[in-house]
Amino acid sequence: MPFVFGFAPVLFLFLGSQIYFPLRALRWAWRRIHSRPKRIGAALVGLALYFAYFTLFIRGEASGHEPTRMTLWYALVAAPFLWWIFSSTIAFAVVVLIWIVRGVARLPRALASARQPPRPEPAHSAASRRQFLEHAATAAVAAPFVAGAYGLLYGRLNLETTNRRIQLAHLPDAFHGFRIAQLSDIHIGPFMSEDEIRKYVRIANELKPDMIVLTGDFLTFDPSPKEAVVRALSGLRAPYGVFGCLGNHDAWARSEDALTELFGQGGVKILRQEHVAIRNAGERFNLIGIDFANSRHMSAGEGHMSSETLEGMEALMEKDAVNILLSHNPETFDRAAELGVDFSLAGHTHGGQLALEFISPEIAPTRIVTPYVAGWFQKPGGQLYVNRGIGTIAAPMRVGAPPELTVFELARGA
Repeated sequence: MPFVFGFAPVLFLFLGSQIYFPLRALRWAWRRIHSRPKRIGAALVGLALYFAYFTLFIRGEASGHEPTRMTLWYALVAAPFLWWIFSSTIAFAVVVLIWIVRGVARLPRALASARQPPRPEPAHSAASRRQFLEHAATAAVAAPFVAGAYGLLYGRLNLETTNRRIQLAHLPDAFHGFRIAQLSDIHIGPFMSEDEIRKYVRIANELKPDMIVLTGDFLTFDPSPKEAVVRALSGLRAPYGVFGCLGNHDAWARSEDALTELFGQGGVKILRQEHVAIRNAGERFNLIGIDFANSRHMSAGEGHMSSETLEGMEALMEKDAVNILLSHNPETFDRAAELGVDFSLAGHTHGGQLALEFISPEIAPTRIVTPYVAGWFQKPGGQLYVNRGIGTIAAPMRVGAPPELTVFELARGA
């Protein structure tokens, strides 16, 4: 059943897109080529170029190692190819939707005409309406390609700094106005280079927060850039320290222990089922950090907490202090709130990455997996903020979910 409702439709849209759009391109070319041999030649050349490009991309990806800067291969091969794959798949979903809408719209007319002959419609009126609908359909199908280009060239780099006031009923007076900056989902690689990360580090430092937290996914799958990402992030500076937790991709890259050690050498404390007291003027709050907590939809492997139970969390909490949790997976929020964790900071979702929140916050693919896609949430027992992160995975683009650096100001209040 998960295959039927999850992977199968995506596979259908992907395969359909790789058949539908080449056929449309072929049809367009044949309208302009009247010689049959030239038509056949154009078709063969087009297919050869497509498969050559596809093979070139697959061979490059098969190396398994991602550079920490943009290279010529990623700029000229990987980026255009990934733009095409994701944009065409989404565009074909629009095509299928148009087919469904047209079929539903024609059904009443077909039933009515079966009962009585339709009234003749002026030819110019029918042609005008048909032309309008064709133009509207063409614009709708073209939109994903335009949006994909925007997301690749601009959207993934358009950093948004979000300021959020967090009211905590039992916050000590010494921490009223305490500022915490959050960065998440770095995903170092050719589309999030070491130099680009250093730029975000400078921005975070210039905001002069009291503390900085990092909520996981420093890597993607390749463990080799771990020294580079630690080197870039070790430039973060804050009076009360820089702390972090690990994400599922850090586990999949089998780099949890290595990252923890490297960050420690660089002055960043990674909290792994640990807590630390943040003290000021004789008062404190309790900062907790955990590794990626497994959920029904995703697992980082054995030895990781369950997001539903958070076994062992009680031992990390302090009953007489405000408890703040760093957890990459926002799915831990329900259980954390039940346990009385006052404020949870998470990432993981990329805000949907390819979302349409400018139309509605509900339109994001990640919402299929979790209701906690991006932003602030509250329920009895606690609050949650889900940071959209700065990196990308799979599609090197962001649409409707710009990269984010969040600055929280803690305040005493209900």
